[in-house]
Amino acid sequence: MTGFASGTGAHASFSWTWEMRSVNAKGLDLRLRVPDWIEGLETALRGRLGKALGRGNVALTLRIQREETGSELAVNEDVLASILSALATVEHKAKERGLTLSETTAADLLSFKGVLEQASPEEQTKALAAALIADFEALLTQFLAMRRSEGEALHAVLSRQVDEIETLVGQAEEAVAARRSDMADALRASLARVTQNSDGVDEQRIAQELAMIAVKTDVTEELDRLKAHVGAARGLLQERKPVGRKIDFLMQEFNREANTLCSKSQNTALTRVGLDLKTVIDQMREQVQNVE
Repeated sequence: MTGFASGTGAHASFSWTWEMRSVNAKGLDLRLRVPDWIEGLETALRGRLGKALGRGNVALTLRIQREETGSELAVNEDVLASILSALATVEHKAKERGLTLSETTAADLLSFKGVLEQASPEEQTKALAAALIADFEALLTQFLAMRRSEGEALHAVLSRQVDEIETLVGQAEEAVAARRSDMADALRASLARVTQNSDGVDEQRIAQELAMIAVKTDVTEELDRLKAHVGAARGLLQERKPVGRKIDFLMQEFNREANTLCSKSQNTALTRVGLDLKTVIDQMREQVQNVE
């Protein structure tokens, strides 16, 4: 299923742009172009995409820029925790003696030695990866929303094509009923040919040959299966989960029955209906490739 999404984000001195697009495919093919110096990023993104998508050729591109601002500073969590613990103890002791301390501000805490320190490249990269993974969720939400919108449009198209197939199956049944007299004449002619050349031939073999002639022109089973496939297709289109692969397989069954119908028709009107069926089925197969 086709889809597109883009977005931007920033963290510390880093800024980035996302772009994700997909086209239809039988399976799921993920092609990610992300910086390899951010350890674990590609693995995390692949895992999230694998859970959210079932089909499609998906291309994800991430471009990162960095603004040179000098050394990066980071808060030393251990030192800050020690200072906060010490302040709590001092406040408690002061209250016991009836003393009131002035309120400590964030600026006061940052002025303590060791609270701010230069961040290591590893810490910067780890923080950047976390920010990117969090930001990716918004991009994925936008991407899935577009695919859902296209899915709704495809649902209408596929439903209309299933209706066309059902109508053509009805026309095929009418053509079968109309050809009965012609088929009866053809069967009598075939019987005459068999009986004329039946000297010395086992009667059971003659019966078998006549049965084969009848079977080769009987399309009852093909029509019944086509009607069953129409019902199955409608059921799948009402599902609220990915059904692309199932509908794809069902289209193969539709095509098989339409081919058999044409090969057995021996009637111009029925052949015409069979060819119309094949046309609609081929069109539907193309659309089904876009279904998740």
